[in-house]
Amino acid sequence: MTQKPFQDYYPDVLAHCYGCGKLNEHGHQIKSYWEGEESVCHFMPRPYHIAIPGYVYGGLLASLIDCHGTGTAAAAAYRAENRAMDTEPAFRFLTASLHVDYLKPTPLGIELEIRGKVKEVKGRKIVIEEWIVANGINTVRGELVAVQVPEEMVEELLKAKPD
Repeated sequence: MTQKPFQDYYPDVLAHCYGCGKLNEHGHQIKSYWEGEESVCHFMPRPYHIAIPGYVYGGLLASLIDCHGTGTAAAAAYRAENRAMDTEPAFRFLTASLHVDYLKPTPLGIELEIRGKVKEVKGRKIVIEEWIVANGINTVRGELVAVQVPEEMVEELLKAKPD
């Protein structure tokens, strides 16, 4: 990919999330991009992401829906304002609601594709519909309601950041 992933635009003070934080060396460090009107992320589950032999643990799948969704929400907020993702103030979103439906068991040992589509942009709230594809089959469907981190909270974190 030649484009920079959404998560790489997060200010460092907001880049520690286990699922999507570029500064969390133990996390998933997912990378999401636009592909037309949809967002896309690829993730290779590790053998320890097991539920039962041969299948991915559902908590990981929910985490992928969660973090890909908040990244998509941030990118959608920039799009809605016709701004580049490296402009200030920075947008960062947190999960207000997460709904996940497990449609079929998701196999281990293959790369997963997480896709998202913006369903609604309403002020500081963005709704993202998502799905996970394994070997061309939709195995998980989700919906995430994301809310923008208040600018005051970001400013507080930036002030508290040690030099």
